[in-house]
Amino acid sequence: VQLQASGGGLVQAGGSLKLSCAASGRTFSSYDMGWFRQAPGKEHEFVSAISWSGVTTYYADSVKGRFTISRDNAKNTVYLQMNSLKPEDTAVYHCAADRGVGYLRSNPTAENLDAWGQGTQVTVSS
Repeated sequence: VQLQASGGGLVQAGGSLKLSCAASGRTFSSYDMGWFRQAPGKEHEFVSAISWSGVTTYYADSVKGRFTISRDNAKNTVYLQMNSLKPEDTAVYHCAADRGVGYLRSNPTAENLDAWGQGTQVTVSS
């Protein structure tokens, strides 16, 4: 599966953005999906994950209650709705695919994931 993230941009603190990750390939619906981010000078960070069925979701503590992950298997797309954005949310956001939401939650690096998408920049101004 190949992934392409979009929807990033510049927003003021307190604002919202919705990221999309479009997947190519017939096997999208069999993959668990995740979002990760990396800010300048900071480590790669797990943000959220969703099971192939959409039933199970996980969030990093730093985004819980503000971000919502969802997916539409008919459209081969996973989303990340980001509300109440903070300057510390500024980062390049990447989507990823693998099998196992628990594994995604463990914050694996890109080279250890089945698929890794090109990132989209999110900048939150104070």
